[in-house]
Amino acid sequence: MLIKPISDTVISASRLGLTFETNDGPVHALSDVDLDIAKGEFVSFIGPSGCGKTTFLRVIADLEQPTSGTISVNGMTPEEARRSRAYGYVFQAAALYPWRTIERNVALPLEIMGHSRAERQARVARTLDLVNLTGFEKKYPWQLSGGMQQRASIARALAFDADLLLMDEPFGALDEIVRDHLNEQLLQLWARTSKTICFVTHSIPEAVYLSTKIVVMSPRPGRVTDVIESTLPKERPLDIRETPEFLAIAARVREGLRAGHSYE
Repeated sequence: MLIKPISDTVISASRLGLTFETNDGPVHALSDVDLDIAKGEFVSFIGPSGCGKTTFLRVIADLEQPTSGTISVNGMTPEEARRSRAYGYVFQAAALYPWRTIERNVALPLEIMGHSRAERQARVARTLDLVNLTGFEKKYPWQLSGGMQQRASIARALAFDADLLLMDEPFGALDEIVRDHLNEQLLQLWARTSKTICFVTHSIPEAVYLSTKIVVMSPRPGRVTDVIESTLPKERPLDIRETPEFLAIAARVREGLRAGHSYE
């Protein structure tokens, strides 16, 4: 069941499938997914609603168990990776506890892991600085904007310094201006930390702007229909979205979505 890592491979899936048994019969969420993700890559998953993007992330995180095929995370099973705290997870909603200050929300996984008070304080300060929230430590979530709450959620996922960051459409509910700003900040964060990031999105421009690799998925049962390696430079100002190279990649993503989608 376990796949040994190949060079710098962080995630390796082979013929991965997942079928949910329901009262109305089986639901085939994923089918024959083959995918390798290397250390330091920024990989976006895009496809129609219900295509298995989030399910694949949940399999990586050991929140769902596949019914066929194999998957490894840092050369371990997902369960072993979870137990060794090999990843941080950022959900669609910030999911911060309203009765805890921002610094105490970020420190929560460190408390669970048994880190000393001094170590918690040092890590919280470092991660809040990474997401530009220094000075908001004593604020409560309801005192922050939606974008700032999501940055706090990212800081919490970074606090225990896992090399892998799983992000399930974290900016989907934000307005376009805030989303653009957080996209820029996320790229800067990725450049500074060299994390491996798996990012779920419904936005073609967001996927192309952020990623080194774009995974296009088909409607259920979710399959990988195209894997697009980005040729964009690592330094990406927002106006790169108007360049012919960017638009060509976006067109290929759109074509892949159209090819894999049945409108009948």
